[in-house]
Formats: sequence, structure tokens, C-alpha cells
Amino acid sequence: MKALYSVTSLLFSTAFLLLGHGMMLTLLPLRAELNDISEFIIGVSGSAYFSGFIVGCFLVPRMIARVGHIRCFGVLAAAMIITALALEMLDSWLAWLSLRFVIGVAICGLYAVIESWLTSEAAASSRGQVLAIYTFITLAAITAGQFLVNVGPLDSAMPFSLAAIFMALAIIPLGMTRRIAPAPVPQTQTGIRLLYRKSHSAFFGALLAGLVAGSFWSLGPVYASSTAAQPSDVTWFMIAAILGGALMQYPWGWLSDRIDRRHVLLALGIGVICSSVAVALGAQQSWYLLAVAAFGATAMCIYAIALATAADVSSSDEFVAIATSVLLTHSIGAATAPIILGQVMTLLGPQYLFWSAAVIATGFSVVLAVFSRQPRVVSVEEQTPFSAAAADAAPASFELDPRSAEHEEALLP
Repeated sequence: MKALYSVTSLLFSTAFLLLGHGMMLTLLPLRAELNDISEFIIGVSGSAYFSGFIVGCFLVPRMIARVGHIRCFGVLAAAMIITALALEMLDSWLAWLSLRFVIGVAICGLYAVIESWLTSEAAASSRGQVLAIYTFITLAAITAGQFLVNVGPLDSAMPFSLAAIFMALAIIPLGMTRRIAPAPVPQTQTGIRLLYRKSHSAFFGALLAGLVAGSFWSLGPVYASSTAAQPSDVTWFMIAAILGGALMQYPWGWLSDRIDRRHVLLALGIGVICSSVAVALGAQQSWYLLAVAAFGATAMCIYAIALATAADVSSSDEFVAIATSVLLTHSIGAATAPIILGQVMTLLGPQYLFWSAAVIATGFSVVLAVFSRQPRVVSVEEQTPFSAAAADAAPASFELDPRSAEHEEALLP
């Protein structure tokens, strides 16, 4: 309880920030479609967002080192607010690409501030608890944001203004905290080659997660809008996918602690194939939202299992670098897929978003099946215990992860 009390302001800031950000994730593709921006350009704007996230992984630690956590949070939150309001006023696709890139940089930085502060405040004995609550708040706030998307007409300023208000509220708890700011975030260290060499399955699993989940966040609302009978249908589409992913994180993790994780990754890939086909065929069917939830329950869980697979073959001092590489591999996939699938949707129709996801998952499932036949470096009994992880985190969160070297050292007698 003491550990939670010490990070209360951070968790309130997280909740407010992700309420607004959760709204923006769905609002932006829908508003772009309303502005007659093609699916291809919407996909490119989604790619710009994830590209900004990648850049933020390397840029933001320097910003924090220069001006400190609280000032950096205030500046980046202000950038998010300005960007949200500017996107509401502009309909130029060039402006949208630039502004979505800014959002990617800013949200990565905001995550980095929050997560590095959590790292500083949480003792080794309570880090697992703090990480679980942080993950729950992240998912709950993004889900709650979906309910607020339809607070006003999409062509009005109301939804964007409300999202900006929530993001502004996020500045207050952190800005008023009496806690001493932690030390600057260390520069991100990566080793994508090391990741590939250590675990082919983790590398391809992370890439698959990025390709499928990135295209969903960028283009999913556009697809849902094309099949929706009323605006609230888009909200329920997004909520079904998010809740499916949230509810199945631990069941998949529990299973992966008991069998070869590579087989779990393969099962998830096959699950993406089946659920994508079901979503593509299920519009207007009574079981449609169940298919969407099944898609979320598979596609949104691949990242955490890929990270756990990488952790199994990482030494404690390698974990942060390899985990960061898993995140960046995921982000590269997420930045690439929307460009390709946006063009596919423009040429063939929105329904081909999920047909394309099925094709991508089929290719990667074949690759994962090949690698799963190779001998393992570690046995099932030697696997690192599963820890839930979100793909929309910053590298700073890996210092908080119970699998990091610092945590392991703190538990030594």
C-alpha cells in the first residue's frame, strides 16, 4: 500500500493522459475519413505516429536529462494538446502526417517520464504489483476513452476539445507532486541483431505483433466505420478488441509458463489467421463482436509472449537492451504495415484490412512453425516467469520490469 501511495500522482496523470490519448487513437482515423483523406494516407499517418514513437525512444532521454522529468512532461503534454487542437482545425494531409509524427514522439516521451518515475519510486519487492496496476490503468483508460469518442459529432470540435482537456488534466497531478524527481533516463540501448541471434521466434513474433496491431490501431476504426450501422458501432468494435487483448494477457501468459513459448506464439499466429477471417466475413452478423474480441485476444497478446520468449534467453544484464529491441522491432512493423495495408484498402476496399492481416499472419506462422522445431536453449522449467507487457510502452518500463538486472540484484540475500 505504501508503494502505491508514493506513486498516486503518477497513476492519476497516467489515467488522464490515456483517457485523452485513447480517444485520439480512434478519433483521428475517423476524422481523417470524414475529411475525405484516403485509406492510404490514413495508413501513412499511422506510420508517421509509430515512426515518431521510434524517434522518441532515442530523443526523449536527452530531453529529460536537460530539463528534468516534470518540465519535460509539461512540455510534451502541451505538445499533445496543441497537436490535438490543430488536427481538429486542419484537413491538409501533409499537416496530418507532421502532427501525427509529433504525437508519436510526445506520447513516447510521456510514457518515459511516467515509467522512469515509477522505476525510481517502486521498491524491488513491490515492482511487480506496481507494474500490474500500471498496465491495468493503461488498458482501462484507453478503453474508457472509446466511450467518449461519440460525445459530439465527429465533424465538431467537441471530441477533440474533450481529449485535449483530459491531456491537460494529466499535467496537474504530476506538476503538483512533492516527490523529488528521479535521475535522468539512461540512453536507450538496442541490439536488434542480438535479439535475432538469441531468439528468431521472439524477433518474428515482435514483428508480427507490430504488423498486425499497428495496422489495427491505424486503420481499424476506418474499417469499423465502413461496416457500422451507427457511430456507436465503431466504439464497440474498438472496445471488443481492447478487452479481448486485456482479458487474455494472463491466460496466454499462464499457458506460456507451462509449455514451450514458441508453440504459444505459433498458436497466437494461427489464432490471428482464424479471427481475421471471421472478422472479414462477420460484418452485420450476431457473432461479429465475438470475432473482434478473438482478434484482440490473439493479436494483442503476441507482443508480451515475444518479450517473454526473448527474456528466456537473455541474461539479466542483457534484458533491457533486448527488451528495448523487441519494442523497436514491434514499432518498425507497426510503422510499415499501415502504409501497405492503407493502399490495399484504397484499391480493394476496407474489408481487405483483415484479409491482409490473415495473409500476413499465415506467412509468419509458417516461419514460427519452422523455428519451433529447432532445439531450445532453455527448458520449459528454466523459462522466466511471464510478466504482462504493453507494446505502447517506452523503453524506461523495462527498468521497472521484475526481470531486469536491478530487480534481480535487489532480491539477492
